[in-house]
Amino acid sequence: MESKDIKAVYFVGAGGIGMSAIARYFLKKGLVVAGYDKTPSELTRHLEQEGMLIHYKESVDLIPAPCKDPQSCLVIYTPAIPDEHAELVFFRQQGFDIQKRAQVLGTLTRQHRGLCVAGTHGKTTTSTMCAHIMHQSHLDCNAFLGGISKNYGTNYILSDSDYVVIEADEFDRSFHWLSPYMTVITATDPDHLDIYGTKEAYLESFRHYTELIQPGGALIIHRDLEMQENLPNGVRRYDYALSEGDFHAENIRIENGEITFDFVSPTGRISDVCLGQPVPINIENGIAAMAMAQLAGCTDDELRQGMKTYGGVERRFDFKIKTPQLVVLSDYAHHPKEILQSARSIRQLYQNRKITAFFQPHLYTRTRDFYHEFADALSLLDEVILTEIYPAREQPIPGVTSQLIYDNLRQGIEKQIVRKDQILDLVRSRTFDVLIVLGAGDLDNMVPEMVSILKEKQ
Repeated sequence: MESKDIKAVYFVGAGGIGMSAIARYFLKKGLVVAGYDKTPSELTRHLEQEGMLIHYKESVDLIPAPCKDPQSCLVIYTPAIPDEHAELVFFRQQGFDIQKRAQVLGTLTRQHRGLCVAGTHGKTTTSTMCAHIMHQSHLDCNAFLGGISKNYGTNYILSDSDYVVIEADEFDRSFHWLSPYMTVITATDPDHLDIYGTKEAYLESFRHYTELIQPGGALIIHRDLEMQENLPNGVRRYDYALSEGDFHAENIRIENGEITFDFVSPTGRISDVCLGQPVPINIENGIAAMAMAQLAGCTDDELRQGMKTYGGVERRFDFKIKTPQLVVLSDYAHHPKEILQSARSIRQLYQNRKITAFFQPHLYTRTRDFYHEFADALSLLDEVILTEIYPAREQPIPGVTSQLIYDNLRQGIEKQIVRKDQILDLVRSRTFDVLIVLGAGDLDNMVPEMVSILKEKQ
């Protein structure tokens, strides 16, 4: 369906972070935007305030009239919705144009110049950094992000720019719908093995993704990744890393809670880049974001200013309390390599302090496949408090519990397993020095209450 024919857009699964960004895009275009979601949330409440019509009961009768015309309504669904969902069945039987979110993003990468960020981890931060640099530059951009940017209070930016920054998600091979003008690949540590089956299939998926880059564009890839790219003719290749590669950092200074470095690229050096969100892992994410923005045409001053004013992403190394006596932060890290990076970063920042982590494992399959690696990463900290596995889309697997991680934590580390409903009482009864809440499940919903309990005790 051509965009000029669309008068209404209906979302089956409206409340996801990625779906909501697309919904906001169509709301800004002045179309009728409606949808179904299983449960109300802060995100769906915001969407309703912005003009989206959302209902929470699976019922064809509740679909608004403008969304019942197959000639003028585009239906967008998330793969999390089951095939037998009554509304999805109705749209299918009536011959509607039904697309996944990734297909819609793919269309946008063909209508604009897509600056995409793929990778097992780092992609939300890197794409949000790149979007902020681009948006405050003379180039501007549209953006569809996988997290809420603290600079903009939203997960999407709309402008008249020819550029669109997109987080390219490998889950369900979604990124194969895209046609990037340029792309960063941050990491290819195997994940989503419930979808891919093997590490080889996962790496092959990234190889195929590199074949989709448009001629005249570029691949900016982290050095030493296991994957093999296969670039079309006319696509430039660059690599990056912390201290080596076409794009890298030199003269890194971490002091008094600030991080400054020199950005080195094929065109020269930008001295004294200051990280707006001073977290060690963000040096490497920043190098990738600056590389893509520089290749798109941002000036040295725009790159420096963009990095300095970058405010971070909610739930990505997100400081909630930062006083000399107490530090509390929340981090979405849910893969062993992400936990490892978080643990290393927090250890660098707070070398001589006791660091405690609450960790809610995400998915039974991921816990089964990586419990040794989770335990190794968490063992960099001083104390680990585990809670039950967040199932998301999965059914329990016999024998797969948080106990697997617990049993493999290093000797000498303080550790315990508690039920989620015991956590707030635990917070009330304890004092902490540095506390980090880790995971992609729903434990983060408790963080505001944890913070208010701890603030009262200060």
